Amino acid sequence: MTAARSLRDAPWLKTGPAARVLALLNADGEEARVVGGAVRNALLGVPVGDIDIATTALPDVVVRRAAVAHIKSVPTGIAHGTVTLVADGQPFEVTTLREDVETFGRKATVVFGRDWTRDALRRDFTVNGLSVDADGKVYDHVGGLNDIEQRRVRFIGEPSKRIAEDYLRILRFFRIHAAYGEGEVDREGYLACIAGRDGLASLSAERMRMEMLKLVVADGAVAALVAMEDAGLLLAVTGGVSYRGPFAALAGIARDLGLKPDPVRRLGTLCVAVSEDAKRLAQRLRLSNAEAKQLDSMGHRWWRMVGMGDAKSRRLLYRLGPDAYRERLMLAWARSGSAVTPERWRELATLSERWAAPKFPLKAADFIARGVPEGPALGQALGLAEDAWLAQNFPLDAGSLNEIADPIAARFNGAQ
Repeated sequence: MTAARSLRDAPWLKTGPAARVLALLNADGEEARVVGGAVRNALLGVPVGDIDIATTALPDVVVRRAAVAHIKSVPTGIAHGTVTLVADGQPFEVTTLREDVETFGRKATVVFGRDWTRDALRRDFTVNGLSVDADGKVYDHVGGLNDIEQRRVRFIGEPSKRIAEDYLRILRFFRIHAAYGEGEVDREGYLACIAGRDGLASLSAERMRMEMLKLVVADGAVAALVAMEDAGLLLAVTGGVSYRGPFAALAGIARDLGLKPDPVRRLGTLCVAVSEDAKRLAQRLRLSNAEAKQLDSMGHRWWRMVGMGDAKSRRLLYRLGPDAYRERLMLAWARSGSAVTPERWRELATLSERWAAPKFPLKAADFIARGVPEGPALGQALGLAEDAWLAQNFPLDAGSLNEIADPIAARFNGAQ
């Protein structure tokens, strides 16, 4: 696909909140342009997410103009020239043009300026160094247009310097390539990432989590992760063994089932073989409680699902619920190789679409009526009864339920 070189037909530049903010800032001798990923995505014809704006106007001017226009402003990074404007419910990160005076990670010392070239030169990759004005004219000070056409991700200037400014750029290099690049990663950038890999230890778990969850769902994630592993970079992030084959297989499985890529599912398939892996990874990347729970459930004895029959699959679906059942089953499918046919896996994966588990029909009152006292004994009796009910394949008739409940109740009555 050939990338565009002009955005004059981009509708979001003509009307809507982005156009409104640009018009607000393009007045009284000041200039504003959209910069970064929004320009890259628009030129590639892929969906535009967050829209970042650079301006010659100083932060206090931005805030003042927003107030006059009844646009909310939030000083999200005002020391570094960044103000978030919220227009029609949509946030725009507006940053005054700047250049680094001294760089040490994310806490660089900057000065504000009016030079668009200098501002572009301080960015990470050439494909992210483009800007576009309100008329759709694209400005390229770093060779980004040619790299977009070639689907090539390169650092701006000397890669080692860009990486030393912020070691997260190592992960971003592979993530941006996985999402927008083609072919092998840029060799000069690759070697610089290897040379700077010790710097990954200085990154917060939260920042690494953000990049990894984006990387694993990118179209080119498999090749990018292989390159990271070969360079000794993936181990530095995950702290454990990675599984290339299952990770590659999972993408096809999800497509087969009509599911969108899920970052935690993909991360689990890449890194989790047992529950201990899930706990280590959740701690290393500071995953949310929900994400950690999803990983742990995936890794819990997934191998028992390989070759399971219909009765067992129904019991598992009942115990786990549709979502957790499917997540664990997809991990088992991805790791099973040819042990089970794809048709059988597909049948198991879609079980919840054809069968709904009934509710456990016995209640506490049924056992109290049979003389089981309230308290721990009652809970134990219910647990045993549910296990027996599942083992007998979910019977609902009164005779079968009595055959389950009566001996269990008698057992607890006799223990009093």
